[in-house]
Amino acid sequence: MKLLLALALVCASTGTAVVAQAAPVLEWHQCALNANDEEGKALDAAGAQCAELKVPLDYTRPNGPKITLAMSRIKATENRIGALVLNNGGPGGTGLSAALDRPEAMQTVGKRFDLIGLDPRFVGRSTPIDCKLPFAGWPWASGSTRASYAQDVAIQADVAKRCTAEAGPVLQYVNTRNTARDMDQVRIALGEQKISYLGYSYGSYLGAVYLQMFQGRTDRVVLDGPVNPATYSPRLLQSTGPVNEDNLRAWATWAAARNSTYKLGATTRQVLASIDRVYRHVRTTELEIGGHKVGEGLVPMLLFVSMNDDRDSARADAAVLVQTLVKAVDGPVTDPRADLAELLDLILSPAMSQTISAQTAIVCGDATAPRDPQVYWRDIQAHRSREPHYGTLTRSISPCAFWPVQPQEAPTRIANAEHALIVGGEYDPRTLHENAAVLKKSISGSRTLTVAGARKHGIFGEYGNVCADQKVVSYLFSGKLPATDQVC
Repeated sequence: MKLLLALALVCASTGTAVVAQAAPVLEWHQCALNANDEEGKALDAAGAQCAELKVPLDYTRPNGPKITLAMSRIKATENRIGALVLNNGGPGGTGLSAALDRPEAMQTVGKRFDLIGLDPRFVGRSTPIDCKLPFAGWPWASGSTRASYAQDVAIQADVAKRCTAEAGPVLQYVNTRNTARDMDQVRIALGEQKISYLGYSYGSYLGAVYLQMFQGRTDRVVLDGPVNPATYSPRLLQSTGPVNEDNLRAWATWAAARNSTYKLGATTRQVLASIDRVYRHVRTTELEIGGHKVGEGLVPMLLFVSMNDDRDSARADAAVLVQTLVKAVDGPVTDPRADLAELLDLILSPAMSQTISAQTAIVCGDATAPRDPQVYWRDIQAHRSREPHYGTLTRSISPCAFWPVQPQEAPTRIANAEHALIVGGEYDPRTLHENAAVLKKSISGSRTLTVAGARKHGIFGEYGNVCADQKVVSYLFSGKLPATDQVC
């Protein structure tokens, strides 16, 4: 693995070389690119302006080839504090229209802050990469047998092969440290001595990396759904199986109490037995749902994405999904509910190719993964009985096992005294709650805010916890962290 080999890169990572450059002039304009640009039209309707910023492809060659970052801005309406850069996570998630998400919270925060949406490098409108993937093949479950695992290995190898063919020359420049450097270029272009930041999920990791690389250049920072920087890697889901199994049981208890509506079982055990019936079926026969075939590789993913939220409306959506899977065991389901049909259309078509391409490239560009497929198979087998519904997904192989380039820099070690508010749910099924304590120790000036009992990934402006939302807004407006860690 390459480390920081050149003085130019060391300077870029500390910010000294960048500061000496003249700030570029941003040319703000309307956001809609054409009549069919729904995202741009929504931004225009919200009063946003958009701009593009040229940044180095390779920060060791600041005068070399450039790529384009796409950004948006909705100006503060009263008593402006500064600029708040938003990141929705992913990695590979777009951020240009992040100010339009969580509308109530963003409208409140937007009174005092310029809201800055940003598509990270190689994502969305920011010089995107696209590996031309036929479907969203990662993450993908490995199934129950050696044969099904071999199919998964082949899928992941194919993703790496396609990315090599379509984006090989730039893959070495796709990583979080370069994205953090891009963020500092955005800060300079905005004319801000310091920026504030709100990042969710992977965005919490990006924020932590920025805090480490550019110390003293942030004002107020909120990291929601915190990632553990010490274990962030292509295997970042490896430890999430147990909490997802626990969340599945909690959901099954909820569904059992509503058996008259969903007919999935009158007890927690009976509801889980309905799910296990689906798992047994797909070992040999794919489900037919809305013209798609759903097999062992996809069923755990569908449960994974549907058990991400313990609010009643989300749990009801999950119940309808499980109902559909159970019905499909007995015969084809030709008319699934619209949201499930749309989800399957997205996953099983090239529609998510660009998103998955960027996500894969970022994760593989940040840290190495074991290259021996046997490592993953042994891990799955060791945990199959304790993680029967999710272990084949959370512990399976990724394209990073076959990635053509090694990370160009060592992973960022987070150890500083910067300030941040770290927000999370107690039973977050994506980024474990224990991550908050780890991140707080790494960012010694930070405080944690926990929503007790919450089985939700993403809290501020999403979960509807008034206490948590008020505490985040209070910090953003005052700039003062609580004296102690907080619980709502």
